[in-house]
Amino acid sequence: MSSPASSAKPPTEDHRVTDLRRMRAFATGLLVAMTVVFVATSFAQARWEWLAYVRAFAEAGMVGACADWFAVVALFRRPLGLPIPHTGIVPRNKARIAGALGRFITNNFLTPKVLSEKLVQVDAAQWVADWLGNPDNAKGVARRAAVVVPEVVRALPREPIADALGRSVVAGLKAVPAGPVAGNLLAIVWAQGQTQKVLERAITFAETALIANKDFIRARVEANSSRWVPRWLDGIVADKIVTTVTATLAEMRSPAHPWRVELKAGIEGLIERLSDDPGLRADVEAAKNAFLDDPQFIEHVMAMWAELDARLPSDVSAHAETIAAGVEYCLLSAGRWIREDPALKVKINNWIRYLVRRTISPRRAEIGAFVTNVVEAWDSTTLVNRLELQVGKDLQYIRINGTLVGGLVGLLIFTASKCLLPG
Repeated sequence: MSSPASSAKPPTEDHRVTDLRRMRAFATGLLVAMTVVFVATSFAQARWEWLAYVRAFAEAGMVGACADWFAVVALFRRPLGLPIPHTGIVPRNKARIAGALGRFITNNFLTPKVLSEKLVQVDAAQWVADWLGNPDNAKGVARRAAVVVPEVVRALPREPIADALGRSVVAGLKAVPAGPVAGNLLAIVWAQGQTQKVLERAITFAETALIANKDFIRARVEANSSRWVPRWLDGIVADKIVTTVTATLAEMRSPAHPWRVELKAGIEGLIERLSDDPGLRADVEAAKNAFLDDPQFIEHVMAMWAELDARLPSDVSAHAETIAAGVEYCLLSAGRWIREDPALKVKINNWIRYLVRRTISPRRAEIGAFVTNVVEAWDSTTLVNRLELQVGKDLQYIRINGTLVGGLVGLLIFTASKCLLPG
């Protein structure tokens, strides 16, 4: 036995059915009222002559009500089940209606011009931003991600991923021009002063090493000196070498030192050549390709992936809360980013409009054919019920108006006949 919830119709359809029934009852009740008035006035007009005008109104109203009832019913079915010609128009012309509906949608809603005009009026980026920025939506997606991500991670084939990763890394690096990238990286490091700091640390290290190895330097000088040279002279020479080199290193601490000026000019020239010199760029590119083609590089990439894979937790579901929190934060941040960046909103709207035009417009004939096939697949009863549910309420107004307008016209004709043909 099905539950009430499963057998109930959608609320919107229930509402339309109720409205249709109410309007039918009202229009039929008006016909009944005209009939009652006509019968009553037919017996009473002999006593009150003015009732003839009421009788004429009721009589014409009955005729108008019956005629419009016939016209409305004939659209969807045969009145009273009688095989009257040109009735049951909708079920008898289902195939023609289906084709006309498909062509109407194709030619009036899905053309490039119409799509472009309508899409310009739609701020899809704002809708996306509002949806992503809604905490309830973000939490809902995050909860689902916390369930799905661990399953996906467990199902991932490790070896194909590792192989694809290695090939992707090599292909990606080969696609990047090495010369300009190296020049930009070197320019960034040089502009931030990191190279100068490294140079100063190298000077400090050299000074410390010279002082710490002073005795070793003296011993090496004595060992490589002629046996005819006195040892005390070798010691003086060794001390002089250490002192001179130490003084030179101390002088190089100054940015204005000639060697540092020369180094600065050389690095800046190298940065410029890496971007502009075709020969140097070709040499760097060749060196990069030779490095990437070395089997050891692929082995290192595979080893890195193996280490990362080994560090992945065996049960990712234990981190469901962390995954959910990260996804929720990303969604909310994306919504806020789109909402606060007008230029990004323009780009997203342009992307969506382009995608919709390229997806829908070239396939409008297929969409129209799909609508036609769906309508043709309906049985006649389904088609009649759905169309009547959409327009049946408004059609009952035709019956009501026919009753009242017919009554007024009949009253005018009766009054005119009395004035033109007295007695």
